[in-house]
Amino acid sequence: MSRRGWVLFALMCVLWGIPYLLIKVAVDEVSVAVVVFARTALGAAVLLPLAFRSGGFGAVRRHWRPLLAFTALEILGPWALLSDAEQQLTSSMTGLLIAAVPIVGVVLARGTGDAERLGPVRWAGLLVGLAGVAVLAAPHLEGGSAWAIGEVMLVVLGYSIAPMIALRRLQDVPSMQLSASSLGIAALVYAGPAAFTLPAEPPSGATVAALVALGLVCTALAFTVFFELIREVGASRGMVFTYVNPAVAVVAGVMFLDEPLTATIIASFVLILGGSVLATARRDPDPPDARDD
Repeated sequence: MSRRGWVLFALMCVLWGIPYLLIKVAVDEVSVAVVVFARTALGAAVLLPLAFRSGGFGAVRRHWRPLLAFTALEILGPWALLSDAEQQLTSSMTGLLIAAVPIVGVVLARGTGDAERLGPVRWAGLLVGLAGVAVLAAPHLEGGSAWAIGEVMLVVLGYSIAPMIALRRLQDVPSMQLSASSLGIAALVYAGPAAFTLPAEPPSGATVAALVALGLVCTALAFTVFFELIREVGASRGMVFTYVNPAVAVVAGVMFLDEPLTATIIASFVLILGGSVLATARRDPDPPDARDD
């Protein structure tokens, strides 16, 4: 990976590791719709003027169908589902479940045209990672927690598909215009629901700070970095930053929200992380007799 790729990778490890903490703070006082609207509207307010100044929206118009698909799978569905799930789950657990994204991404890439074979090591990684998800989720498969876990699994699916759409169908759209357009569409969609679910009293300073950080840092800045990363190193390798996101989410939850750090969380983290690393490992070189002379 290039030096630029490593810098982008490190930024994404943090920028998309802390939203779980901020979402958990925000949903205690405001609705899911308000959280998603505030996040997308702030991000769009920052990026749209910059995107219009630099031009390039012709590519957006030409690729509006994959753009809508990407927006639905990366923002519209996942951000609402995550915010709703965190009313039942800890930010640590949510972050760990999202770590299954690389595992699902490998399977989907293989099933949609990725010619790279899955050898025994990568298959083992898939099974180990899924075992980690099972260890984490099994004790909570009842009532509201089961529903919330299902919501996070849908998020995992969306987060696995969206980067493939961006890489395969939206390469011609500049990163700034792609980010700004997606956030603008999402803000418009959630403006009405947010207006109807505004809190009766102004939220606390902590909640306002969490919403602002979600919009400016974890959205406007993070999306720009995200697109540059997957274009620099590819979707599969780029999404490896999700290995580190759970660690950031767990540490933040333990430090700032007094969330428990149990043996189950540690065991599931080791299994999911190890499985993801194995599942996305590069294919072993072909044997000498299989190579071209």
